[in-house]
Amino acid sequence: MDKCACHKTKIREEAEYKALLNRLARIEGQLRGIRGMVENNAYCPDILTQTAAVNAAIDAFSRELLASHIRSCVTEDIRQGKDETVEELLKLLRKMMH
Repeated sequence: MDKCACHKTKIREEAEYKALLNRLARIEGQLRGIRGMVENNAYCPDILTQTAAVNAAIDAFSRELLASHIRSCVTEDIRQGKDETVEELLKLLRKMMH
C-alpha cells in the first residue's frame, strides 16, 4: 500500500508516477499550443475549443489523482481509525466542485 506521511507527501508506485507526469506533459503541450494560437491571432472559437480540451484533460488528471488518493491514503487512514480524513476528503471535494 502507498504510504502517506502526515498528508504532506506520498510515495507513489512507479506506474502511477509515470502516468501522472505523462498527463501533465500532455496538458503542458496543449497549453503551449493555445499560447501559439493566441500569438498567431487564431480565430477565437478555435482557441476556445482547445481551451475546453485542456479543461477536460485537467479534470481527467484530477479524477485519476483523487481515485488514487481515496484508494490509498483515505482507505488506510480509515482503517487506522483516523476519522478526520473523511472531513478532509469532504473539504477537498467541495473545493473541486466549486
